[in-house]
Amino acid sequence: MPVLKNVRHMLVAFAVAMSAPAGALAQPVLKIFDSHLHYNVEATSAYSLDSVIELFRRNGIGGIVANSRPNRGSQMLVEAKAQGLWVVPFIRPYRVPSDVQNWFNDPAIYELIETEYKRGYYKGVGEFHLHGEEYRSPWVKKIVDFAVERDLYMLAHSDEQAILGLFSLNPKAKVIWAHTGFSGPEARVREMLDTYPTLWAELSYRSGISNGRGISAEWRDLFARHANRFLLGSDTWVNQRWSSYESTMREYRGWLADLPADQARLIAHGNAERLYGGKIEP
Repeated sequence: MPVLKNVRHMLVAFAVAMSAPAGALAQPVLKIFDSHLHYNVEATSAYSLDSVIELFRRNGIGGIVANSRPNRGSQMLVEAKAQGLWVVPFIRPYRVPSDVQNWFNDPAIYELIETEYKRGYYKGVGEFHLHGEEYRSPWVKKIVDFAVERDLYMLAHSDEQAILGLFSLNPKAKVIWAHTGFSGPEARVREMLDTYPTLWAELSYRSGISNGRGISAEWRDLFARHANRFLLGSDTWVNQRWSSYESTMREYRGWLADLPADQARLIAHGNAERLYGGKIEP
């Protein structure tokens, strides 16, 4: 009888294995670190903390950079201490939507950053919006120096001029270029990464990576040269981005599968682990 029982168990296990999707047993799902995520006040009222943590679990998200308007949303994610989720909080210099337009000229924002930093767990400042010559504000200079002195990253939603301006204010700045500028020549992105070793590029909303038949030749070359400088992000700036979160991650995994495995791992989570000094759970 025990022999027949063991045989039955073996047959069931074999049937389950044969019915699994092709490749499902070959390797685990590639974990992703979401380096640009907002849990804004509009999202906290529409999506419970438990529901977003479950969303991360379903999509193989092992870590996030949380930056929210106001910062309470990021604090909630930190305080949840969700198993298997590494939360890296950034200080968002926004209290209300209108701060987007004038934060860089508002001394109260500098005070907000100083106050939030005292919580002791922030790794960066941003996401903030800065364009053209707005970086010339003396308050931006103070914030950049504040970040450099405390070894903080800056997540900048900026055009090229403002990115270069941040480095002109302090060459030791550590800048993550949100959306990698959205568009523009890949060759120019390469030049900027070549020139500024403390510049990283986050890829949400970035156009031209995939041409429908796989990664474009220009981006394939760029990833081969600078695989250690790119990060992935969801940019859940409005609730619709939460609704499409799963499709965003499927799109990332689609073109990551078209890269050499070592490059894919760096972009998916390895670079974030190196920058923020931690490790996501396998």
